Amino acid sequence: MILYHGSNVAIDVIDLSKSRPGKDFGKGFYLSAEKQQAIEMAESKVAFLGGEPIVTEFEFDSNIIASGKLNVKTFNEYSEDWARFVYDNRENFSDKPIHDYDIIYGPIANDKVGAQIRNFKNGNINLDELLRRIKYLKGITFQYYFGTEAAIQTLHKL
Repeated sequence: MILYHGSNVAIDVIDLSKSRPGKDFGKGFYLSAEKQQAIEMAESKVAFLGGEPIVTEFEFDSNIIASGKLNVKTFNEYSEDWARFVYDNRENFSDKPIHDYDIIYGPIANDKVGAQIRNFKNGNINLDELLRRIKYLKGITFQYYFGTEAAIQTLHKL
């Protein structure tokens, strides 16, 4: 399968040390199976950081997910487990991950979802209300997280 990474810089070699903590699934390299999603991410980065929108394509053998060779976590929908996992990762600003997954696949906490997570964090809503609110948001999109060198080795730049 082809996965896409949107940025304001060309990615020749993936360097996990350049990744930032506090993201949905932690410090790692994020990709999408949808090119348009990567284009929008690249445009968003340019709006904040300048540069030009660049989408880099990678080939990934999706059979690796079920192979058992790497530690993989999959979230197929918004759920309590997903919300807690994203919340905990977004609160972790250290370089040390809070999990040991090589690859994670799951929904993106976009701006609308992020706002609800902030409401939860600030005590304005409880977990049940958070899940109720995000359940009905339209446009769920998914992301792939590659968080270890072993995971990065499964990607081949095109």
